[in-house]
Amino acid sequence: MVLQSLSGLPAFLAYFCVSAVAVIVYLLIYTRITPHDEFALIGKNVPGAAIALGLSLLGFALPVASAVAHAADIVDCAIWSLIAIFVQIVAYYVARIPVSDLSARIAAGELGAAIWLGLASLTAGLLSAASMSL
Repeated sequence: MVLQSLSGLPAFLAYFCVSAVAVIVYLLIYTRITPHDEFALIGKNVPGAAIALGLSLLGFALPVASAVAHAADIVDCAIWSLIAIFVQIVAYYVARIPVSDLSARIAAGELGAAIWLGLASLTAGLLSAASMSL
């Protein structure tokens, strides 16, 4: 019974590792394209930076989870994870359209700007995840 339960462990490890690498790649890319330094701001206890980055990460994780659930294989999952990165980058630039000084406002500790960016990222991720399930 235990061995039967563990028969899926190799696939779990493969998909989990691909997902973890995708998250790391996402954070590296996302934190490079934003003018503000999220991790430095979080280190200085700026809540808006944590809110915006955390919701953005969640917005990315949703489509990655959908890719894991619906992918034909590990390569398919990796490809859809890359697409999810692209969607989040687009979401960041779209969120800047109505709030052009978005990064400066987040760096200044303004929660409104951070919540706007975070929820825009989460929305993009949710729509992306739903679109991958077809």
